[in-house]
Amino acid sequence: MNNHFEKIQSYLLDLEYNIIHQDAESGVFVIEQEEMGIRNLFIACASPILIIEQFLFELKSGSEEIYKNLLMKNRDIVHGAFVLDQEGTKVIFRDTLQLENIDPNELEGSINSLSLLLSEYSNELITFSKH
Repeated sequence: MNNHFEKIQSYLLDLEYNIIHQDAESGVFVIEQEEMGIRNLFIACASPILIIEQFLFELKSGSEEIYKNLLMKNRDIVHGAFVLDQEGTKVIFRDTLQLENIDPNELEGSINSLSLLLSEYSNELITFSKH
């Protein structure tokens, strides 16, 4: 295992996230903490950055109004942002952090940002997923 992977693994365990999958060779974790709304959160050590992604919903059809609302909400998100996958059909929460000097507070802050987003904006996300 590389040093970054071990460090992130240690942080996740100390922060009491459930690691449901990990692969040291590819530097990937999948975690959950259902009471925070976190399920299948993808975390990848891709030196020099740590990538944090959570699939939120699939767009059934593109809507300028949905895109506009998501971009406007990006302004309120403490860490991370809404992004689209390469096909433009999946809405994902994504954040990146520098691995070189990452600390547990940064990692926890990014995950808490997602949790806060899900608790505050869940009704809108559910509505968007139906369009």
